[in-house]
Amino acid sequence: MNEVDYKQLIAELKKFLTLQWDYSRLTATEKTTILLSSVAFVAVIVLLGGYALHHILTALTIALAGALGSTTWAHVIVAGVLVVVILFIAAFRKPLIINPIARFVSRLFLNPDDDR
Repeated sequence: MNEVDYKQLIAELKKFLTLQWDYSRLTATEKTTILLSSVAFVAVIVLLGGYALHHILTALTIALAGALGSTTWAHVIVAGVLVVVILFIAAFRKPLIINPIARFVSRLFLNPDDDR
């Protein structure tokens, strides 16, 4: 190989590395955008769901108070149901929360051909 071939090879290598760097930056930007928009979406759903759940539980408390004749016991029953739901979610947090998030993030960052 002569000097011209080496210069051409080095120029092609620089061009290749520049293109790879640009592709990596674009991919990182895309993946970060998808991740942040997903987090924002989940945050909005959780906030609206919490607001809706509050109204549903208030209506349930009022209905139970009418049926039981005691608002205190209606609040205790609704609070007990919430405690049971919280304990259930805490007991099954790995399959309900951790695993789906881990799958989403790993699929997002480790599968470059995934069109999400």
